Amino acid sequence: MSELMNTLVYSTESGRIKQEKAQTVRPKGDGIVRIHRQTSGRKGAGVSLIAGLDLTDDELKKLAAELKKRCGCGGSVKDGNIEIQGEKRELLKQLLEQKGFTVKLAGG
Repeated sequence: MSELMNTLVYSTESGRIKQEKAQTVRPKGDGIVRIHRQTSGRKGAGVSLIAGLDLTDDELKKLAAELKKRCGCGGSVKDGNIEIQGEKRELLKQLLEQKGFTVKLAGG
């Protein structure tokens, strides 16, 4: 608790102090990219969840942008996974295999 209270947030000499963001370390996968279908908590709207990519955050964002463009839909990157809106698992599998990834369809 004392460490939290001693954190410098503002200095009259240099202004607001920016905090260093800690890099989140994701566990290494087994080399297989898995594409899940998920509808829970989304009011019935399905998304394709791509997990198991051993890429940096910037590479994930670039890959997600390319996949969204090729699928013609929206999506996002959350917790090291790519979420693509809609039921696009077969198309995503094809696109990722073209990029050299080993892909499995997981879940229902």
